[in-house]
Amino acid sequence: MTRFLFLFSIFILSVSSSCSDSFYEKFIQCLSLNSPPLIPVSTIVYSPSNSSYLSILESNVKNLRFSSPTASKPLIIVTPLIDSHAQATVICCRQLGLQVRIRSGGHDYEGLSYTAGLPFVLLDLQFLRSIDVDIEDNNAWVEVGATIGEVYYRIAEKSPIHGFPAGLCPLVGVGGHLSGGGFGTMLRKYGLAADNIIDAHFVDVNGRILDRASMGEGLFWAIRGGGAASFGVVISWKIKLVDVPPTVTVFSIAKILDRNATKLVHKWQHIGHKLDTNLFLRVVIQATSTTDGRFRNTILQLTFESMFLGSVDQLLKIMEDSFPELGLKLSNCMEMSWIGSVLYFSEYPEGTAIEALRDRIPQEIISFKGTSDYVKEPIPEAAWEQLWKLCLEEENSLLIMDPYGGRMNEILESEIPFPHRKGNLYNIQYQVSWDDEGVGPSKRHIEWIRRVFEHMTPYVSNSPRAAYLNYRDLDLGRNDNENTTYSQAARWGLKYYKNNFKRLATVKGEVDPYNFFAFEQSIPPLTLNEGKREIE
Repeated sequence: MTRFLFLFSIFILSVSSSCSDSFYEKFIQCLSLNSPPLIPVSTIVYSPSNSSYLSILESNVKNLRFSSPTASKPLIIVTPLIDSHAQATVICCRQLGLQVRIRSGGHDYEGLSYTAGLPFVLLDLQFLRSIDVDIEDNNAWVEVGATIGEVYYRIAEKSPIHGFPAGLCPLVGVGGHLSGGGFGTMLRKYGLAADNIIDAHFVDVNGRILDRASMGEGLFWAIRGGGAASFGVVISWKIKLVDVPPTVTVFSIAKILDRNATKLVHKWQHIGHKLDTNLFLRVVIQATSTTDGRFRNTILQLTFESMFLGSVDQLLKIMEDSFPELGLKLSNCMEMSWIGSVLYFSEYPEGTAIEALRDRIPQEIISFKGTSDYVKEPIPEAAWEQLWKLCLEEENSLLIMDPYGGRMNEILESEIPFPHRKGNLYNIQYQVSWDDEGVGPSKRHIEWIRRVFEHMTPYVSNSPRAAYLNYRDLDLGRNDNENTTYSQAARWGLKYYKNNFKRLATVKGEVDPYNFFAFEQSIPPLTLNEGKREIE
């Protein structure tokens, strides 16, 4: 309560320009004292009175739900250019009693990397984006402000037969993506992005920069899949590169969703997780609008999207043996390089040059709400038919089902905090997007996704009903304040981390016992008394 009153007093002071200037000066002074003099700190700090403040703030807002005039905004934005700027920001926020939000690419589904309920400083890492690829040793050091697309581009620049198993959206920042797990078209072959992290540079609550050796294996375990922002600030990751063939094969087969298409989805449930580990075959269900004269209709389109680490001849044989019902033909397939497949699965228009990955060519920003489920048993066809009816109620509904199995079955649930391994057939992401403005429309769309989530309850994992951290959903539960206990946070924490949640809270208690790095779904520190009660 004391800290809350102090934070609130800072907020009240900030509404007065004279007091705000005074606070800004104190922050600048603190930052200067804790940073090397090579770069004036005034060039990396933005207050609301700065003409560049809004452009910096909005540059990495990826969900328009959190870009309204009423959305909470930081008192100060810091954009580090060197590691010590991030160190100094943590030190100064602690000294001045302010929360800090850590933003890499801004893709947090609930906007938690750049909004807060209390006065805060935004530590925006977008300019820490260097990438050092070492092909000889099969690794790369990647600063967390880099995007996945930039990482892929820099690897391919050095070698056509190396890659990295991260996500499909090229503009996602590697900071949050890797710290939450991260998966894409090679997860069945190589596991998650987080499974392939071998070191990190990290700023802890005391402002120290640590690597794997100095932070210890407990903390290193926690930041790979446990959401690093609960523990401190990742500055860079050292990742292990993986082998890719000179030629991969991709295809995308779209069908209008009817009863026959439902049977294809039903068959896919039984075989998607069992296919050759070189083959990734996912299902996308998307509502699209058509116009018939004066009438506007919504239909559902089913798309099978695939990437195979091999030639088209090999792929056709596997598909004929495993999934002949899909009717895959040579004409459906394209052979290309692995980096070509990255561009193929991105949302860039056909024909876009691969330099778009390097240059961060922006994509359309929308309002959206997402959530997720894990499926352990095939869902009955009748349940799918009911789900399709719900999807037709929304013009921009989207379901993405990614198969697991393969390498994901071989890694233990406790290897890193991400626990969703053997026994999961696939993951479902539910999403709805909209461009109509106002509170009323937003509520309507969000209520729709909640009804879908409720409909799926009997058919997905339970005890707990598991979810994927990188598809963050505050409907699963949130911390009430900085004093939220482990047992209170378990209502959402067990869904993301299952039995790993307690170990995460234990690590939190060791490295950040006073819960400085706190937000709506941050890991709470497990106190000694709570730990005893858990044992009892």
